[in-house]
Amino acid sequence: MRICGQFLSDAARDDRGDPFLQFRGEAGIAVSSESRLVGRRDAVRAFADLVEVTCDGGFRFLAVVGEPGAGKTRLLAELATITAERGLTALSGRAAEFEQIMPFSVLIDALDDHLETVALAPAQGRLLATVFPALAEESSEQPPASGDRIVRFRLHRALRQLLDELAGPSGLALILDDVHWADTSSVEFLDHLLRHPPRGRLLVAVAYRPAQATPRLAALIETAGANGRQVNVGPLSPAEVAELLGPGVSRARRAALYEASGGNPFYLDALARMDRLGVTELPATVSAALRVELDELPPGLLRLAQAAAVTADEFEPALVAVAAQVTRRAALAAVDGMVARDILRPAAPGRFRFRHPLVRQAAYGSASAGWRHDAHTRLAAHLAEVGAPATMRAHHVERSCSIGDPDAVDTLVTAARAVSAQAPGTSAHWLGKALDVIRVEPGTLELRLELLMELCRAQSVSGRLAEGRDTARELLKLLPAGEYARRARAARLCALMERQLNRPHEARALLLDELSRMPDPRAPVAIPLRMRLVAESMMRVDFRAAQAVLDLMPDAGDGWEPALAMAVAALRPMPAYAAGRIADALRTAEVAGRLVDTAPDEHLAEWLDVVAWLCWAESMLGHYSVALRHFERAAAVARATGQNYVLTTLLAGTASTLILLGRLPEALDIIEEPVEEARLLGSGHQVVFALAQRCRALAWSGDPEAALRDGEEATGIGAGRGEVAGSMAQNALGVAMIAAGRRAEGVAALRAAFGDSDTPRLDAGTVLATCELLAYAEPAEATFWADRAAQLTRQDLPAFSGLAPLARAHALRAEDPGTAAALAEQAAMLLSTADRRLDAGRALLTAGLAHDAAGERRLARERLRGAAEIFQVCGARALECQANKERRRLGVRVPGPWPAGRSDAPFGLSRREWEVAQLVAAGRTNHEIAELLFVHRRTVETHLSSVFRKLGVTNRVGVVTKLTGNA
Repeated sequence: MRICGQFLSDAARDDRGDPFLQFRGEAGIAVSSESRLVGRRDAVRAFADLVEVTCDGGFRFLAVVGEPGAGKTRLLAELATITAERGLTALSGRAAEFEQIMPFSVLIDALDDHLETVALAPAQGRLLATVFPALAEESSEQPPASGDRIVRFRLHRALRQLLDELAGPSGLALILDDVHWADTSSVEFLDHLLRHPPRGRLLVAVAYRPAQATPRLAALIETAGANGRQVNVGPLSPAEVAELLGPGVSRARRAALYEASGGNPFYLDALARMDRLGVTELPATVSAALRVELDELPPGLLRLAQAAAVTADEFEPALVAVAAQVTRRAALAAVDGMVARDILRPAAPGRFRFRHPLVRQAAYGSASAGWRHDAHTRLAAHLAEVGAPATMRAHHVERSCSIGDPDAVDTLVTAARAVSAQAPGTSAHWLGKALDVIRVEPGTLELRLELLMELCRAQSVSGRLAEGRDTARELLKLLPAGEYARRARAARLCALMERQLNRPHEARALLLDELSRMPDPRAPVAIPLRMRLVAESMMRVDFRAAQAVLDLMPDAGDGWEPALAMAVAALRPMPAYAAGRIADALRTAEVAGRLVDTAPDEHLAEWLDVVAWLCWAESMLGHYSVALRHFERAAAVARATGQNYVLTTLLAGTASTLILLGRLPEALDIIEEPVEEARLLGSGHQVVFALAQRCRALAWSGDPEAALRDGEEATGIGAGRGEVAGSMAQNALGVAMIAAGRRAEGVAALRAAFGDSDTPRLDAGTVLATCELLAYAEPAEATFWADRAAQLTRQDLPAFSGLAPLARAHALRAEDPGTAAALAEQAAMLLSTADRRLDAGRALLTAGLAHDAAGERRLARERLRGAAEIFQVCGARALECQANKERRRLGVRVPGPWPAGRSDAPFGLSRREWEVAQLVAAGRTNHEIAELLFVHRRTVETHLSSVFRKLGVTNRVGVVTKLTGNA
């Protein structure tokens, strides 16, 4: 942690009246570009604007982008000053080049020392203790095993909530420097934060070098959208260089310094320090300049600088003493000498860091490779002696170990397994290093095969799908031809990743090739490959091919493990349902459900991708409670085993089922995770799948603009076209367009999603629901769609029986409103019986409108009230507003809707205060509101106090009275 003033020297903070305060060496040359700010007026104005918006209650993201030494750190110091003047708390952190593999390192640097001021809920504290050393040290409980840790998305949510707590009422500026060196986990969290902005006053500023930025880091500013701003830091002009150097530098030397530095403030600063050199002796690059600065150190100090560079970005002198093989007293004396020369600067109490990362880089590079190797060896050994965890030792071990070192392999593998759940990218890195250390010889083959399988999985769940696929293919090359069982597992995993990389043809070819190698393609070891072929066929909507393969597979066989019988059973319901063999689908779903219920978790873990098909089939058959139970259990197993590539499908299915049940807030809460996880995986197929469900949930919940964004993104990605995922996305976009009032476009999108009648690309339930929606949205063709809905209705699927009469009610409402009202009420009863609350509410809304058209105003008001109540429970805000608007037209007093085009609600409430007030009016407790809005209960209490004050009431009853009286 760095409180705001940490960026500035004490002298700079003492004279706030002169923003161009300068410090000079003996020759009158400005010796530190960080001591004063020259130019950059546009950047400072942008900073002031962003801070002002943040203080007004908005979230903002700032990217300060420039080449090494351009002055990004100095500008962040100015930002810290501005935030302090406006009353924000500023916490700063910096990524380090040599610790960029350490998970969440830049966040630890910024926040770890400040966590004692935050009251964390026990569950949140246990989760954050897996990241922050301060919490791990204070926790009396052992952290959970890595396999049981919650997935990264939940950790991201906990971190986001932590920032909200740290922001408090005054606000927070989180200032992160050198983010081009940040570890993958930190950048993933920043991406998450921008996609799910916190609700408090928070400004997040990052500085990085564009040439060294990863694609995800460089894309953050685009992800931030209107909340983001980028400030490009270029070189100083000749006039600004002259101003920075001051009148004590001759014109000739100034020109030479400008030419050598290119206007780069850091290069200029480094070159200006070398007063003893003539202009012709100036080095051409900053690395040479820094080497000269370091070479001027006494030999003992240079060796200690090199030892410090090897140790860590921020270090304790005792560890430097170990690396340099000197006493602690000598190390402290050397640190004092380097601080006096501005090579090192104090950091946290008892710790130090280099003036600039480039200085550390130069010091590290100035040491001979052999000495660095020995220094890393000494540090690794010392950390092992004091019992430091493998994660602290691994980066030293990887730089010092030798081929065939079993202890190094053990350390790297242990570290990799320790972070596999929360930082699989780091886990993959260390597993790769361990594999590099193992000798390639017959005696190590078994260990290499084991680690290759772990590496493949770590790469896949960390989003490195192509690398994971390549690792799986390497594993297949190493596995003996007769290792049919292990080859089948490797091929199945490889095919899964090929599918997620939108390469279904390669996946199918791989599976067929492996099957052709087996002497008996119907042997038990071939079943996993055949099952994956079934899944591939179903994804591309070829259910006949899927059924053909299943017909050749028995339900069980000699030598079958129990898990295999369960997996085969789990695949059977979906093709039967798709073929219209509903009795077979129901029967096989019941059999498979019993097998899943009695199977232990380890059996499910092996076949989660197959179990997902059963869960989806149960949902499509209308067995919603059973589907949810199986979805939830399978998702828990996926989390515990790190199978996030399956977790996305399971959670998307959970959200889809909740949408059908009208539990929209729950669906929206759940669907965030698969969308986020799919992005982390880098799987276009999974992103399309998850976005389609969120698009539907947003459309029905009353946020059509967000729904349209998701739908357009899903259909624009291109993955899954002509398959189930692409058609689901097209259908969801059509629903969103109709919800947004773009009926003609929505109708076209829904029609396009159907496919032809012989090979429909959507399940029967979705087709039936789409026919009902088209009957509503396309009045001229309403009778056609109502007829088609009637043809699709199945008596053995009662969950969908109410859609046909509702479609007919749409068709008859204009010409025969009385009959339409009766049909809509029948539909509402059937849909309510099937637990489809949202559709039941839509049916009541249609009945109310039809009763009104028939002149039956009392019945109209009753049906509209029933619809509004259902929509409120469902979280369908737009439909609730529509029902209440019709009720007002009929003379009923109801709370007013959110004012269109305004950011504030009635009574001067903010949007968040209005949400809290509405939930209070709905009878929610503070705890329930906190859970729904994902904020701390104290935050709800703060908002509620503001609501009381603005409404002029003293209790919750007053809030209800005030809101319901606001017509």
